Amino acid sequence: MSLQLDSTSFEKFLKQFTDRFTPELVEHFAMLRPDPEFQARLNELGAKANEGTLTDQERSEYATYVEAMDVVALLSVKALARSKKGRED
Repeated sequence: MSLQLDSTSFEKFLKQFTDRFTPELVEHFAMLRPDPEFQARLNELGAKANEGTLTDQERSEYATYVEAMDVVALLSVKALARSKKGRED
């Protein structure tokens, strides 16, 4: 079962966080990178996904990571945009 998110509601939800980000937190999100162990697991799952050999459990794990990384990426982009706008004002 796949959950479909309402983009407008999701945007409002993220905005409540990014509007309160300090410059230090914006920088933190911009520099955030996965640790080597996690990156290795992600690479392994990605390779198996490309080969079509993921188990059901691995497929769920990989999808969870991808969704979580999308949220972090969105927070980062929104925080950076807010930071840039603040410097232009």
